[in-house]
Amino acid sequence: MDINRKSKILVVDDNEFNIHLIASILKDKYTLNVAMNGKDALKSVQQDKPDIILLDVMMPVMDGYEVCRELKINSNTKDIPVIFLTALSEEEDEMRGLDLGAVDYIVKPINPKLVEKRISNHLALKYHRDNLELMVAERTRMLTLTQDVTIESLGNLAEYRDQETGGHIKRTKNYVKSLALNINSNQRFKAVLTKDYIDLLTKSAPLHDIGKVGVPDSILLKPGRLTDEEFEEMKKHTIYGRDIIAASEKSLGEESFLTLAREIAYTHHEKWDGSGYPEGTKGDEIPLSGRIMAIADVYDALISKRVYKSPFHHAKALEIIAKGSGTHFDPDIANTFIEHENEFRLIALKYADFDEERSMLSIN
Repeated sequence: MDINRKSKILVVDDNEFNIHLIASILKDKYTLNVAMNGKDALKSVQQDKPDIILLDVMMPVMDGYEVCRELKINSNTKDIPVIFLTALSEEEDEMRGLDLGAVDYIVKPINPKLVEKRISNHLALKYHRDNLELMVAERTRMLTLTQDVTIESLGNLAEYRDQETGGHIKRTKNYVKSLALNINSNQRFKAVLTKDYIDLLTKSAPLHDIGKVGVPDSILLKPGRLTDEEFEEMKKHTIYGRDIIAASEKSLGEESFLTLAREIAYTHHEKWDGSGYPEGTKGDEIPLSGRIMAIADVYDALISKRVYKSPFHHAKALEIIAKGSGTHFDPDIANTFIEHENEFRLIALKYADFDEERSMLSIN
């Protein structure tokens, strides 16, 4: 509602004298529209939405109560304040109007100063309510933007630290989103995988390897396979990732937008049978976010080129994931991955880093 324009008022009454009286009171301060029956009032509201409605109760064909009921069941008109104008003065009549959603009830004969003051008050309330909704929407937008920038900044930190993370981050983020959407039909996961959860899970996925910033260069950037000792050090990236994100969470509280990111960073190397790391957690004790990320991360590692290996063919990667169902991976998530394997192949193809990877993702 623009505070600098004249507010629009719809006056609904089948009595011309009452309309002229109300018009004489309000015409200098407000823009007025008039309807002399309920049906015309509903048409007028659809054509030119008013800021407030003055509604007579006793009208032929369609009384004011019926008009109010129609307005309140329509999502486009339900928030328009309605003030009843009526000769009825019984308490039960007033309660009926208020129960239907009216904001006020003025009994005829009309007191001009009272009508003007009540309209002014209700318009002021409507303006503040509308303005509050805009403020809340803007605040929500800014909070979402802050979340996105925070996660992106942390993700960029990991990307600059590890030369192999660029395409990996894009691919795994999209794998996670696709996988979450596809397993959402499974009753095991439906209650958890709300739209908000999936959105945050997708945003958080790029932080799964943030802990690699704590791994020494000699190990992280080594152009070859790691020794057993080096691999033990590399495994600590899950702990580093958890601690980095946990430190950022301190001022946000226990359940912040970074909670999923922390879960993913810490648990995406756990295995369904308990043989993973860092804690050896198994089964449903592994957070769902970590179980989803585990498949996305392994698939991408298999189909990607590394200094110590060539990319696997898509079909070979599927074979390995299928073999790991029930041991490495949650079987329901692994089965869903296999069922929708072409979605993941196309994601990998879109964000492939090397021609050699693209050739291994083609359909032979």
